[in-house]
Amino acid sequence: MLFSSFLFLIKKARGVVFKAICDNFADKRIITQLHKRMETETKYIFITGGVTSSLGKGIISASLGKLLQARGYRITIQKFDPYINIDPGTLNPYEHGECYVTADGMETDLDLGHYERFTGIRTTRNNSVTTGRIYLSVIERERRGDYLGKTIQVVPHITDEIKRRILLNASKQELDFVITEIGGTIGDIESQPFLEAIRQLRWELGPRRALNVHLTYVPYLAAAGELKTKPTQTSVKQLQGLGIQPDVLVLRTEHELSDELRAKVAHFCNVDVEAVVQSKDLPSIYEVPVDMQRQGLDGIVLRKMGALTPAITEAAGKTPSGMTAWMEFLEMRKKAKEVVDVALVGKYDLQDAYKSILESLAHAGTYNGKKVVTHFVNSEYLTRENVARQLAGMAGVVICPGFGQRGIEGKIVAAEYCRTHDVPTLGICLGMQMMVIEFARNVLGYQDANSSEMDTTSGHPVIDLMEEQKSVKLMGGTMRLGAYDCELVEGSRVWQAYGGQTLISERHRHRYELNNDFRAELEAAGLKCVGIHPQANLVEIVEIPSLRWYIGTQFHPEYSSTVLCPHPLFISFIKSCTKTS
Repeated sequence: MLFSSFLFLIKKARGVVFKAICDNFADKRIITQLHKRMETETKYIFITGGVTSSLGKGIISASLGKLLQARGYRITIQKFDPYINIDPGTLNPYEHGECYVTADGMETDLDLGHYERFTGIRTTRNNSVTTGRIYLSVIERERRGDYLGKTIQVVPHITDEIKRRILLNASKQELDFVITEIGGTIGDIESQPFLEAIRQLRWELGPRRALNVHLTYVPYLAAAGELKTKPTQTSVKQLQGLGIQPDVLVLRTEHELSDELRAKVAHFCNVDVEAVVQSKDLPSIYEVPVDMQRQGLDGIVLRKMGALTPAITEAAGKTPSGMTAWMEFLEMRKKAKEVVDVALVGKYDLQDAYKSILESLAHAGTYNGKKVVTHFVNSEYLTRENVARQLAGMAGVVICPGFGQRGIEGKIVAAEYCRTHDVPTLGICLGMQMMVIEFARNVLGYQDANSSEMDTTSGHPVIDLMEEQKSVKLMGGTMRLGAYDCELVEGSRVWQAYGGQTLISERHRHRYELNNDFRAELEAAGLKCVGIHPQANLVEIVEIPSLRWYIGTQFHPEYSSTVLCPHPLFISFIKSCTKTS
């Protein structure tokens, strides 16, 4: 009797706390939707990291999402980053890697690319949240007077806004699981409001609806010949000190972890021994979901959250039928032995800066039965004197996107070499613009041809600022962002690559476009405009039909390539490269 009364009080307290949170929200419609979702058992999984950054929280989040999806669950994955930027759109790639763009036009962390590539879901602006967005939202409400004279504090106002954002996706779509990756590392001062919000939500939702997966690192000391668990124990204690007891531990390691070591970690961290999972370095990130499933990560999560059905229990340890296509992809990948060398001409000597391009090339290689090996060529140091040596042996060239003056002349040199030597070439965004400039200089004879981004005094600005961008003053979030329609010219090479589709939709991130004043001249000389945005008559794709494969896209096809649905342009590009090689 006393115990049942105690449970009643707990449930009542949770309801009161949740109502208090909602009372701070300005949008009562969202409050109602959140209440409805609270009643329908959407479950929330929080992924945190300790010891060090770059352990692969995004890959673990995507892998767990894929496994739950393969079991038939409806999932989404979201990233909460503690930096104060509103979004990563103004960040240098050396700071935070690639800026990934969602279909609805949000500039986000590159981890959202992993989420989409692994699961095939389409993320939105609601899947990417930063400290900057949280504070901006709270401050705007305070300025409107929504808080009715209250003193605005980190707790409850900032943490309440974080919780609202965590719950938001489930208020807009039917979801069984929402996986939330928290950026940064336990102990970072900027992460504390997010962790406090998680602590509160775990209490409000209960253990059947909220679970924490904590990713840590187990270093190997070569001098001692030992793996050390103390960093993991310390990280867990820090998490416990914040009021969060991890339910599952994923241990990153370069070496196999013994059962004794896992038992030791479980003992000192108050975690079930079967809930201590190792994440060892693997040949490919796409093998991680299979490795996690082999160790039963999805089954552990489902059991702890009360979602294990008899059928799932019986199938524990077996590969779910929803992973069949994934396993076939891995098998194709293993069988692909013939190497295709592709040069990436860009200015950022950092693999994360071109992450989606690298993965898209890998997908296309696998589906062509080839192993794509990429070679970075720094455009800043590329000249007419060394370009032949730098691109020697390359079956194809990708001229990478980017912004600013640095390295563009090298990209123009690469475009000229590839055009005159008939090397299969894909130019993306700025890469496409450099292909146009090169053509205008060396075919049309306009030696001063340029982009008005780089040279405002050029007499032949073949690339110019879009009309709607001319009144824009702010840098962040103001480009042409997200998915836009593109009509393809029937019979063109891109039309063939897209399987005869005449209308496609692709994601963009740019301010400058091909100047239509020069379009007729370019086409008459052989550079065809074969993809047009119908609403604004903007050129989206150019190609030279007389060459084997020479195509530039103003959009970013790499954002749409997934493991099970590789992008058709990359498939066609690699196919042309294999004929060359």
